[in-house]
Amino acid sequence: MKLPSVYRWFPLAIAIMVIEVPAGTTAFAAPVDDPVQGTAIQVDLGHDVTLEVVYIPAGQFQMGSTQAEKDWATGIEGGATPGTDRESFEGKEPRLMRVKDGFWMGRTEVSVGQFRRFADETGYVTDAEKPGGHTQVFDPEWEGYNWRSTVVHPWKPMADKSWRDPNFGFPLRDSYPVVCVSWNDGRAFCEWLTKRERKAGRLPEGLVYRLPAETEWEYACRGGSDSTAFWWGDDFEDGEGRLNISAVDFLPGRNRIWPLASAPWSDGFAFVSPVDHYGDRGRNNFGIADMCGGVWEVVLDHFDPQGGHEEVYFVTENPRPVCRGGNYFDVPGNARCAVRLGLQGPGYSDSRDGFRICLGVPKE
Repeated sequence: MKLPSVYRWFPLAIAIMVIEVPAGTTAFAAPVDDPVQGTAIQVDLGHDVTLEVVYIPAGQFQMGSTQAEKDWATGIEGGATPGTDRESFEGKEPRLMRVKDGFWMGRTEVSVGQFRRFADETGYVTDAEKPGGHTQVFDPEWEGYNWRSTVVHPWKPMADKSWRDPNFGFPLRDSYPVVCVSWNDGRAFCEWLTKRERKAGRLPEGLVYRLPAETEWEYACRGGSDSTAFWWGDDFEDGEGRLNISAVDFLPGRNRIWPLASAPWSDGFAFVSPVDHYGDRGRNNFGIADMCGGVWEVVLDHFDPQGGHEEVYFVTENPRPVCRGGNYFDVPGNARCAVRLGLQGPGYSDSRDGFRICLGVPKE
């Protein structure tokens, strides 16, 4: 796949392949003339923290889901709540979408350690940490579901919680995906990384780090497959060992599992798993990890309840960022490639929500 001509003026700066070196030495980058699918850039964030993005060529795919897939999602196996508008957000039928430019996608969601480097270097304060801020986190006093209550899920807003302490009830690792960060926070991280790499001379004009467009996200999630429920196919049973989802794992300090544990296996974690924990089995054909389950991933677009758009979609009044991919608490029907939701606003954050970055042409 050829890059647009404007970017081919900078082949040494754009196309970088990671070279394996002996343990204990520093990895270095060797330039290649044209990136191909799977070419990777390893970005040095300093203090022995790195971030990796993987090249995905331009292409096309079917965005959305069929009625049969929607019916499965709200059935016994899918486990999603029937009778809501949620599945309609995917559009009535799959629509052909084109991704016109190749781009690099984060191998994983941004991790706690990577976000910490950003916060430490800049002094950035997230929306949840600002005066009057709060974030949605797990309620340790929660006892069970009350289907007659307006509060169904065991999450509530807390003013003293943030990405530094998302109330999981166990020590936070740098390898976990960062959560309790908003759309604003994700964009700030990308702006910092763009400026940092540009100043270091590693990023040419015409490319920026940013949140992925919704079309790029679903294209990357599907991994080049035809329209299927999950990136590995339509059979959820084949998802064992591939994703972090509500499964038969016991809650911390409790002798019971999640009540929505539709997955018939243990994924090893009651809450989040470390990024790329499942290795090659958890990566799709593009080499991208953790696209289904794990944490909801906030993308660049604003939410349109009628479905996603081929071009980036923004509104001026009451913008609600789109999130994709499902999360560790979700049932299988809510962790499909086509699933999409709108957050309450650009400053909203939740201990089930994170983000991953994209390197590509500007979209704003």
